[in-house]
Amino acid sequence: MSLLCFGQAFREHGQYVGYPAGRFLCLSSRSYSSYCMVFTYPWFLLGLLAVAIPIAIHLFELRKPQRILFSNVEFIREVKLVTARQRKLKHLLVLAARIGLLVFLVLLFAQPYIPAPQQSAVAGVVQVLVDNSPSMRQPGANDQAVLEQAVEQAADLPLAFPATTRFNLLPGPPELLSDAAFRSAVEKVDVSGQTSGLAPYLVSQQGGRVSKNSPLFIFSDFQKSGFSSLDLDKLDSTRQIFLVPTAPKSAANIFVDSVWLDDGFVRTGVDLRLHIRLRNGGEQAAENSQVKLFVGAQQAATFQVSVPARQSASTQVRVRLGGSEVQQCRVEVEDFPVDFDNTYYFTLQPAEQIQVVEVATAEQLQRLYGNEPLFSYSYSNAQAADYRKLTTGSLLILREVPTLSAGLRENLRRAVQQGASLVVVPTANASSHESYGQLFRELGLGPVQWQPVPPTGPVVQEVALPSAQNPFFRDVFAGANVRAGMPKVAPVLRWSRTGTEIMRLRDGESYLAGFPSGNGTVYVFSAPFSAPYSDFTRHPLFVPVLYRLAMQSYQQEQQPAYRLNQQSISVRLPALAPQGPETIYRLVQDSLSFIPVHRQQGGLLRLEVPPGLRQPGFYTLQQAGKPVTTVAFNFDKRESDLASYSVDELRQLVGPNRPNVQVYATGSGQTAAARYKATRVGVPLWRYCIWGALVCLLLEALLLRWNRRPTPSAAVAA
Repeated sequence: MSLLCFGQAFREHGQYVGYPAGRFLCLSSRSYSSYCMVFTYPWFLLGLLAVAIPIAIHLFELRKPQRILFSNVEFIREVKLVTARQRKLKHLLVLAARIGLLVFLVLLFAQPYIPAPQQSAVAGVVQVLVDNSPSMRQPGANDQAVLEQAVEQAADLPLAFPATTRFNLLPGPPELLSDAAFRSAVEKVDVSGQTSGLAPYLVSQQGGRVSKNSPLFIFSDFQKSGFSSLDLDKLDSTRQIFLVPTAPKSAANIFVDSVWLDDGFVRTGVDLRLHIRLRNGGEQAAENSQVKLFVGAQQAATFQVSVPARQSASTQVRVRLGGSEVQQCRVEVEDFPVDFDNTYYFTLQPAEQIQVVEVATAEQLQRLYGNEPLFSYSYSNAQAADYRKLTTGSLLILREVPTLSAGLRENLRRAVQQGASLVVVPTANASSHESYGQLFRELGLGPVQWQPVPPTGPVVQEVALPSAQNPFFRDVFAGANVRAGMPKVAPVLRWSRTGTEIMRLRDGESYLAGFPSGNGTVYVFSAPFSAPYSDFTRHPLFVPVLYRLAMQSYQQEQQPAYRLNQQSISVRLPALAPQGPETIYRLVQDSLSFIPVHRQQGGLLRLEVPPGLRQPGFYTLQQAGKPVTTVAFNFDKRESDLASYSVDELRQLVGPNRPNVQVYATGSGQTAAARYKATRVGVPLWRYCIWGALVCLLLEALLLRWNRRPTPSAAVAA
């Protein structure tokens, strides 16, 4: 019989159950004790017949005549008497040791084990997800990184499955690996900044070669910022999921939450106020941490900061840029032991000249924009417009054009869709109402209402004083004398769509409003600039308002910093940059070089972040070996929030409604493989068979040497 039971007796009406690995069927009862032992290879039990060999030898030795030496009368030897009862006991103990040796050897080949309390069918594929997000660099037990703990735990998993089992390692290609190849692949797992959490991998199926019976092991620190009950809902309720948390040590962690300037228009040679917000993502307070700011190769500022746990602190630093090149800046925080996010990389790009294009019947704004070096002014006649200028302009001013041709409307719409700002100053000519209405509809502004002009002339009214709280007028009133009175205008245009109100009339109607359209913005004045409809061009507010419209039209497509887990980034190319689909761009950092997939629209270049770009730092965008610009990449700041679920919190998160999800608590020598083998496969006993065989062999040797008489010496001649 291939089932030994040391607990309660079997009940009647037994049934067949399978070994979890599918290699052996044994007869068991419907309910048996957890102390029952079964064999993987029961046919080796026939080797127990070899027990007859030591028994036969024992019986043969009992009948063997013994030679007794008698001493002569001259030399008397002292003989130690051994009773027959002692000799018989010794022989029986030797026989028992030999029988035990054979029994343990036979059991060793039969592979006994105690069946698991939870029997489950296991497919031939096991999926393993090892979280390689940057937070896995934080120290855990024994100051070992939690990623190293996860790798060690995952590398032991093949010990819990048959040799024919194949493994699929995530994140990675959907290939099936043997146990040796799986261990090699796991040991090569390294931190990647492109990992965006566990959610993309927590799906019911990871490919056609993985069945629902395949268990999934997840090794992670289970950050609260990147894992929730919504992610558990993505798990297949028919699969066995095992969550193995790697517990980090409680520590402080200061990181740069954000960096920004007061003015989006970065100028050279002037003091810029740089704001730095630091946050403590750890569970302990950080005291007197040293922070350094570098602009290029020079240290621009240094200060100390103390941040309580789970809180933030902000500071301001004044910096000055020299030259028109991109400045590589970084903030370094002296923070220990969590140091994967101690450096924050960003760039400061001095702003280029803002391209202002006036489309009108006569040039009027040249003196306004031409005297300021921040702007580059150009004029285009509305009757024969240069459409190439419209594609390069940041601010397009359509001023009192009598009639808008279809080509002009289409090019204006296209420029706005690509991100340009359009300022529309209407005309009082009634014949132009239809073409302007068509332009507004194409831009998405909806219907507008034209105000009739009374025979006695336009009715003017005063513009209301703008609010100083309006972001559009920040730092404007410091240079304008608004006490001199507000401008008077006679509106010819009304609109029903609600936009961003910039200036209003005394009666509450809008005078200047902005509307988003595509990637750009459309600003509309309700009255012409020319007399007798307005005296706005002679008012002190005219210059700052037009300047602010131009400055807000400036779009710096390149951000100061990007995240490594972003899918794509946008970069504004120089005017002389090569164009065309065959142009090859590279992201270069020291000896590393990546060729990203890119798409070019006019002067805007969109790059997909290459999969191999995993570490933060500065990367130079090159074309034909020549630098185009420099971009900065950092880890996602959510990785710096170290709050993680404990084992008990994970179990509460899983709840009783997900019986297929198990949480394994590791530690004190208990690995995930051992936990799974004990609860799902069984406890192997072959090691105990080896120890039993060795003990029996040692016991036999000791019994044979015990009370052994010395060899009689040769007789000495008298």
